[in-house]
Amino acid sequence: MDRRGFVKRTCLGSAGLFLGGFGPNIQEGILLPVPPPIQVCGLKDFKTSPLGMPGLFPGRVVQVSDPRSIAGNRVSQGIIRRMLELGMKELTGESTVRAAWLKFIEPTDIVGIKINPSGAPACCSSPELVREIISALQDLRVPPHNIVVYDRYEYEMDIGSYQTLLPPGVRIEGIQEGFHDDSGYDPKVYCEARFFVEWETRSYMASLVAHGLTKIINVPTMKDHSASGVTGCLKNLGYGTFSNVARSHRAPYSFTDPLIGVMCSVEPLRSKAVLHIMDGTRQVWHGGPLTQAQDFIYPAGTLYLGTDPVAVDTIELEAIERKRRERGAPSVWDVDPKNITANPEEFYRDPAKNLFYRRPGHIASGGKLGLGISDLKHIDHRVLAG
Repeated sequence: MDRRGFVKRTCLGSAGLFLGGFGPNIQEGILLPVPPPIQVCGLKDFKTSPLGMPGLFPGRVVQVSDPRSIAGNRVSQGIIRRMLELGMKELTGESTVRAAWLKFIEPTDIVGIKINPSGAPACCSSPELVREIISALQDLRVPPHNIVVYDRYEYEMDIGSYQTLLPPGVRIEGIQEGFHDDSGYDPKVYCEARFFVEWETRSYMASLVAHGLTKIINVPTMKDHSASGVTGCLKNLGYGTFSNVARSHRAPYSFTDPLIGVMCSVEPLRSKAVLHIMDGTRQVWHGGPLTQAQDFIYPAGTLYLGTDPVAVDTIELEAIERKRRERGAPSVWDVDPKNITANPEEFYRDPAKNLFYRRPGHIASGGKLGLGISDLKHIDHRVLAG
């Protein structure tokens, strides 16, 4: 294991205990708080799936780009369709789109499409992309009522207008209606840790994920994040599936590393997340995840596809770092205390400022947990033109 120490799992039936044992967390000479032990309880007697993370194609990331796919913050559905079809065939090695999708989905599946509406309307999982995924599922004869487009907060899905923009018959569900609604979570499946002085130390898995879905297609967006460094496949899954996650970061410190990866490793989430399609038509390189400032949103016109969320997020991190260098902004790895501000307004207008010591190392930590490959030298990064 690396300098962050180790994460040990002791199985008791289907329950697991992730022990601390983390050494001093030193990043560029700054001593950051040591993560506490995280106790995990997965779903009892759940049978794991070989399709689960890192999936059928560990380390493979297919990037499909077409600058015509977005203009004036409007996404072209026809071009997105072609990009998605190219990406699916390249990822799987299949000659037809239908055969590619059948690698992951059966007609009897109840399929969740995990979107990221946070940041709507400026940057969210594009309805055009979600419609194409739904169309592909229906071509496999998955009934509309067995397709569930979901996220944690219902009100954020309302802002994104998904209810009016997606096909009729498809279920559109928010796990919770408000910040304090816990009725949609299973109290027997959780991660437990005390990060600061919070009273509630558990984060519970959504009942929809634990019991209602058989497969999950993850559709994150491409953004930086003030606490975790970037928000991609791992964060969209982990923090979009469990309750009470904001407690993991209190300015200027963040325990998103290792919590994001730990959450994604909990069954049945790990087994059910079989495919990741990152919406990189827009790239938020500063102010994420909520910025509405178009100055910080680059029309990248790209999709990233894979079964390995760690590998996809590693490529995303490199792309955001490259854009920040182009714009003269500090790295998301930056820990210079002079660049930390307690003023959110300053953060949202100045790309040199941040609210937290960011933790992009959560991606590599996910790799340490077996969720995928974070070493660029071992990632099969395939770049296609749409």
